[in-house]
Amino acid sequence: MPDQYAVIGNPVAHSKSPLIHAAFARQTGQDLVYGRLLALEGAFVATVNAFRAGGGRGLNVTLPFKGEAVRFATVLSERARAAQAVNTLKFDGDVIFADNTDGVGLVNDLVRNLGCAITGRRILLLGAGGAARGVIEPLLQQQPAQLVLANRTLEKAQRLAQSFRGAFEAGTYAALAGRRFDLVINATSASLAGELPPLPPGIIAPGALAYDMMYGKGKTPFLAFARSEGAALLADGLGMLVEQAAESFFIWRGLRPDSAPVLTLLRRTLDA
Repeated sequence: MPDQYAVIGNPVAHSKSPLIHAAFARQTGQDLVYGRLLALEGAFVATVNAFRAGGGRGLNVTLPFKGEAVRFATVLSERARAAQAVNTLKFDGDVIFADNTDGVGLVNDLVRNLGCAITGRRILLLGAGGAARGVIEPLLQQQPAQLVLANRTLEKAQRLAQSFRGAFEAGTYAALAGRRFDLVINATSASLAGELPPLPPGIIAPGALAYDMMYGKGKTPFLAFARSEGAALLADGLGMLVEQAAESFFIWRGLRPDSAPVLTLLRRTLDA
């Protein structure tokens, strides 16, 4: 019987993870099946335990259960501890190992796929929610010259900075006026609503990369803004999605798949 994996969330029918992991399994010759698990509110633990009892080997965790998965795990990686969110669970007997591969997925997409060096660059991270928190530690590990987090609410941005021992600067969008950045990452959910954070003009440095963690057909409002501001390179979050999945696959199977052809496949299905 093939090893069983799945993505758990609510909603979950839209998830691209089964397509990605099926492609990884074909590429690496792994005998596994990967499905979707819809968990009702309050039923995350029961749904996961039923999956484990049926022989499940691992799960990807998506909204709204990334925080609950932290409390459910018996062993947390340093990445999951820093993010206080989990997107990968691996089951080994009574051990429930939890990790967060979002940040390394972002870094790998930036460095490997987009050729964007992070070390020594001025980085602006937009938003102070879970998406931003999950990528801060891996970004800091790349030793940027500067990491600035901007958010609509100053207090929320400052609380997030304090939880990372003040390792980066936090402020409001308005406070960005007169500053320029080499890499601007949108970790807000504004693009899902067709909206744009209230960014002042002039924040995009010459030659800068603008990166939106959201993805879809066409350019998001943030990427359209970045293009009008002269960004040299625009990227959405599809590469991050594939790269974080590749890291999960490595955690489960001990093999690191080639993400490039899978990203090409996914882009083709998205544009169809």
